[in-house]
Amino acid sequence: MGIDIELDATGWLQPAAGITLTASPNFNERPDPADISLLVIHNISLPPGQFGTPYVCDLFLNQIDLKADAWFACLQGLEVSAHFLIDRTGHITQFVSCNERAWHAGVSSFEGRQQCNDFSIGIELEGTDTDPYTEAQYETLQRLTCRLADRYRLRAVRGHHHIAPDRKTDPGASFDWVRFSQAANRPELNWPEVARSSQDQPSNS
Repeated sequence: MGIDIELDATGWLQPAAGITLTASPNFNERPDPADISLLVIHNISLPPGQFGTPYVCDLFLNQIDLKADAWFACLQGLEVSAHFLIDRTGHITQFVSCNERAWHAGVSSFEGRQQCNDFSIGIELEGTDTDPYTEAQYETLQRLTCRLADRYRLRAVRGHHHIAPDRKTDPGASFDWVRFSQAANRPELNWPEVARSSQDQPSNS
């Protein structure tokens, strides 16, 4: 049946099975709270390539133990967050209200607009650029995207690499944009070219 996803006026999901609400300190006010028009898809795993660890949540909460892995030395002083994390089981953790500005996109631009954090919602998928994402992740992502599109004036969906191509590669070649766009069935969201091209192809049936 999937997770029962409902979003209230405060920008937080309603508590339900498969949803955890954990407030990150890494957020601030949006310049225009009414301007929430872009959904950005990321991936993350800590340590890189390892799944099911607590370290992604710890990072977004500024609680990560830098001594837990040698790779974590590069995270010293980093303050980041996303609105949502979807783990390999499809479980959602929300860290920041969608009404607020999470710190997920960094230096970025979309359609000539800079600082995508100002007007976007960020979803992190537990994964890498090369490992296939799980069935549960796609299902939860599709359901969450539709709820967000119902609540906000989303106009586009992009990967982190679309808005920061010189710095980022996520969600990577392993992410199936066609599958995601077809499952969401929201043509108004101005999908990346690969998804739009597939939708334009004639059916073989």
